[in-house]
Amino acid sequence: MNKEIIITKTLDGSKTIKNSEIDEYYHSTNGAIQESLHVFIKNGLCNIDKEKIKVLEIGFGTGLNAMLTYIYAEKNNKEVDYTGIELFPLDENIFSQLNYAELLNVDSKKYFFSLHICEWNKKQKLNESFIFTKYEIDVKDYQEEKCFDVIYFDAFSPDKQNYMWTETILKKMYSLVAVGGIFVTYCSKGEVKRNLRSVGFTVKRLQGAAGKHHMVIGVKS
Repeated sequence: MNKEIIITKTLDGSKTIKNSEIDEYYHSTNGAIQESLHVFIKNGLCNIDKEKIKVLEIGFGTGLNAMLTYIYAEKNNKEVDYTGIELFPLDENIFSQLNYAELLNVDSKKYFFSLHICEWNKKQKLNESFIFTKYEIDVKDYQEEKCFDVIYFDAFSPDKQNYMWTETILKKMYSLVAVGGIFVTYCSKGEVKRNLRSVGFTVKRLQGAAGKHHMVIGVKS
């Protein structure tokens, strides 16, 4: 295992990863699963009233957000075309220790490992409900003509990865969202909200996941 990566259990029993080099967790220590469900599924995906939904995730990371989206798509008879961006993929000896499928009582091979072991930079239809593509690339180098219905912005915090929250990157996110689509993130810092507004989003502050006061969505009108 990479000496900079530490597996730790969060308060809802689900595990997350700490990058000790920058002293940052991949998910909330108050509960990895509960945070992802609250921020990205409840306040992101569930707000898209379409049968076919295009999702872009910035920060594929542990694969938890993608996994929860896959499960949601099947349960709700949706067709999701999911794209994940990740510059630093996790090794199998790390992601294999994560217990999301066990806690959610679903097939880990189908809903979790399939996301991690499938080929990078290639669109794949995992089943009738879920089309999946992941790119090992820096977000600034990502080029895509299609517009997404929802963007899960799950980068490390502005304190640790400030350039990801700049107007330059957020302007790119705005260009990738369809009219009526949304940008959703766990972060509600003032500078982030200001930058989102400056690039064109209508910003809404919502109740945060457990342990956090607020989260933010940006709507493209």
